Amino acid sequence: MQINKIDNYIYEIPKDTKPWMRVPVRIYASPKLLEKIKGDKTLTQAVNTASLPGIYKKSIVLPDGHQGYGFPIGGVAAVDYEDGVISPGGVGYDINCGVRVMRTSLDESDVRPKLRQLIDTLFDEVPTGIGRKGNIRLNNNRELDAVLTGGAKWAVENGYGWEDDLEHQEANGRIDLADPTKVSNQAKKRGLSQVGTLGSGNHFLEIQAVDKIYNEEAAKAMGITREGQVTIMIHSGSRGFGHQVCSDYIKIMNKAMKRYNIEVPDKQLCSAPITSPEGQDYLKAMSAAANYAFANRQSMLHWARESFARVIGESSRDLDMNLIYDIAHNMGKVEHHDIDGKRRKVVVHRKGATRAFPPGHPETPAAYKKIGQPVIIPGTMGTASYILVGDQRGMELTFGSTAHGAGRVMSRTQAKKDFYGRDVQTDLEKRGIIVKATKGVVIAEEAPGAYKDVDEVVRVSDAVGIATNAVRLRPLGVIKG
Repeated sequence: MQINKIDNYIYEIPKDTKPWMRVPVRIYASPKLLEKIKGDKTLTQAVNTASLPGIYKKSIVLPDGHQGYGFPIGGVAAVDYEDGVISPGGVGYDINCGVRVMRTSLDESDVRPKLRQLIDTLFDEVPTGIGRKGNIRLNNNRELDAVLTGGAKWAVENGYGWEDDLEHQEANGRIDLADPTKVSNQAKKRGLSQVGTLGSGNHFLEIQAVDKIYNEEAAKAMGITREGQVTIMIHSGSRGFGHQVCSDYIKIMNKAMKRYNIEVPDKQLCSAPITSPEGQDYLKAMSAAANYAFANRQSMLHWARESFARVIGESSRDLDMNLIYDIAHNMGKVEHHDIDGKRRKVVVHRKGATRAFPPGHPETPAAYKKIGQPVIIPGTMGTASYILVGDQRGMELTFGSTAHGAGRVMSRTQAKKDFYGRDVQTDLEKRGIIVKATKGVVIAEEAPGAYKDVDEVVRVSDAVGIATNAVRLRPLGVIKG
């Protein structure tokens, strides 16, 4: 496959590589990351994505790109709202899997003596692991529907958080398009018992310390004032509910493609016109799953606050446990972008990718209008995580998008063969990082060696300007499902 170098960290696969391509593929990567990306079917999937009706400008692969379902993970595609299609494979099974980070007034020296107690308390308070039921008891679909329409606002109104939390979340933690009537009974059955649960896989709750500040102005706007300051990061999504929504609509889209004469080179790219009944129904069901995920993370934030208050012996308000930002990945968002000199309404598929809106953008929260929207890029157990800020260049290059994490280089199956959970746990403890998980195999699957170098991913994002570096965080203690 021909890959042309366009600029430093920018590569392109020409539009004429395959007959079905409507646009070229654009790759943002260092030579080191590009070799990793070429190691699986990422680029083949990006080439296939370029076939989608209505796609604008290019099929995008971000620095953390790796093989996914349909789209590559770390893939972005913007399609015309009127003439384009929407594809569940371009959003993913874990709809609105996302990350939030919260600051505290504490320093590492305050937390280190109580770190084990904090991790144990968080592990007890935040339901963790595959299939684990939550502390929130929803009695029927009517109560669940309130979550699906309310999102994080529902959680706050029910005592799980503070009103000002909503001002520091993408879309204020709620998408208006949500319509619970477009969600199957099977999805609702799976969702009734999992609100406020961390889940398994790469999901985590992490106690961190500020390791380095790159942008003093941006850090100050986020309430980050010094190295050693403690933060808490939560990474989770829509659990089994979102997975079922995706599964349901993949079946619906497979049938719809025949009806609308849509042809794609990979059936995993099954799709329907955005304005069709099937396309509109998916948008509304996906938005309901996104709201479920916002409520999920909001509830866990509440329990993290309570856990810290109990162990430290001060109220969460006194500990300045304020949310910095909550950012989504795995979403299809209705947005307006300047394309070829015209303002166009599009749906931006971000699969394993996050928004990175610049200073002054209408959807950048008021607290961050001057610096740009915070962008959270988590690492893996034992590696750094980063907070970046959106840049205008990203609007031009990636429809305001950047990477969502380190990106896997090894399957979970292979990781379990190459790593032993207890060994990974012991090695991290020697470095002062406490890891607690439901099973040792979870730690093996998520070993740092199974992922790309997050420092390299962030370096490329910063150098290209699709998001600029602000703060680096290092892990102190990690909870895995």
